Amino acid sequence: MNSLARFMGLTAAALACVSGAQAVEMEWVAVGDEGNAPDARYETPGYGGVVYAYNIGKYEVTNAQYCEFLNAVAKYDPNGLYNPQMGGGWNDIGGIARSGMPGSYTYSVRDNRGRRPVNYVSWYDALRFANWMHNGQPTGSQDASTTENGAYDMSLGSDVFRKVGARVFLPSEDEWYKAAYYKGGGVNTGYWDYATQSDTPPTAETPPGADVTNGSANWYNGGYVDAMYYTTEVGAYSAKPSESAYETFDQAGNVWEWNEADIYGDGSHRGMRGGAFYGIFTDNQHAAYRHNDYPTYEEQGFGFRVAGIPGPEPIPAVSEWGLIVMVLLLLAVAMVVFGRRGAGHSLRRGSGGFKLFL
Repeated sequence: MNSLARFMGLTAAALACVSGAQAVEMEWVAVGDEGNAPDARYETPGYGGVVYAYNIGKYEVTNAQYCEFLNAVAKYDPNGLYNPQMGGGWNDIGGIARSGMPGSYTYSVRDNRGRRPVNYVSWYDALRFANWMHNGQPTGSQDASTTENGAYDMSLGSDVFRKVGARVFLPSEDEWYKAAYYKGGGVNTGYWDYATQSDTPPTAETPPGADVTNGSANWYNGGYVDAMYYTTEVGAYSAKPSESAYETFDQAGNVWEWNEADIYGDGSHRGMRGGAFYGIFTDNQHAAYRHNDYPTYEEQGFGFRVAGIPGPEPIPAVSEWGLIVMVLLLLAVAMVVFGRRGAGHSLRRGSGGFKLFL
């Protein structure tokens, strides 16, 4: 094998190592109006008051995004980031299939489920996803560099909390509440009762929705909005005003969304808000309604979205980008060196480094 062929073979192998890595692209919306008053209509001092600007996911985390996460860190899955019910579960609602054996697991999105919200995720799963995003979406085993540290130190167990300097994280209850219900446009403009810019429940109907007064959402009102897949694709309700004032989608219905709230102060129950596709009562979506469950619990209606500091879009791990850049540079050099040698050119080392002599 000549030098050029050998180099090309090594280059192809290096590219193969990184070609499967795909960055999760999170679409963020900005939540400003820093220092807004909390909503004290239902509790004192109330929720929603946030003194800083932040970003929050425009959509719930999808099956496709969570699948990328699993393929990056769950070839062996000691923390149970994958629930087998994701491969089917209640009424075949799950959106992610797993194949292979421990140590070589691979994951794929099931048909027509990629843009639907991931479900069967626990509160701890959501924190580990946030850690992975915070760390730049690295590939590897579940350790401190991928899922076990970053925005949260998972070794703390039920006492885990958001660390100073976190770039991507699960929203606090105040952050979630403000993004859903605050009217925006100032620091004392008030709150809506529903996350569709309305004080009247959104209409339970199929996307894109037709209620241009109160908005539309996926919840149970005598029947399922989607009797085949049950959840609807994120952002599918495009008829105004089905989004919040900050343009988040599906904070009413679809799936319950975990937040950081420690309901009883002992870590035994963590908060959720927003209701789900099977929610019979509009109360579930109402600003006054707080839901909670064990942080280890996973079911068909539990999902999440993430938040972050302004401009938190992670990039693939530095090591992956470094390898890509290195390969491209070496390939460029090789094309010059090996391509020109046949024409009588050479590369020589002089006192100033390598020089190309024509």
